[in-house]
Amino acid sequence: MMGSGLVPELSVSDIGRSLSFYCDVLGFGVRYQRPDEGFAFVEIGGSGLMLDQLGLGRDWLTAALEPPFGRGINLQIEVESLEPIVRRLSEAGVTLFQPVETKSYPVGDQVVTQRQFCVMDPDGYLLRFCEIV
Repeated sequence: MMGSGLVPELSVSDIGRSLSFYCDVLGFGVRYQRPDEGFAFVEIGGSGLMLDQLGLGRDWLTAALEPPFGRGINLQIEVESLEPIVRRLSEAGVTLFQPVETKSYPVGDQVVTQRQFCVMDPDGYLLRFCEIV
């Protein structure tokens, strides 16, 4: 049913604000949600994230959270094309953390080249969108 081996769950301060950012701006779709718990599963392409509002339902906190919540992690999300996402971010007035760039990375005995950019979500989670070129 879940269809993925790893699905991060991000603790968020306002599920409505997060859903607006992920769905309206970034282009994710909602697979399912539990509004009474402040929870939603969102996906784009083959990648999924769970969003969970702090203080509603059960929280998985190991220590107190301070903004920005996403310190020390970036989530790479592979998409077919960066352009629609970059356009929607620009239209929404969202500044990119890392502008679009083309980078090559050694992967074993091969080199993978991708176009990528990073943007912070409303709670400070760093999202790195990429397309393989």
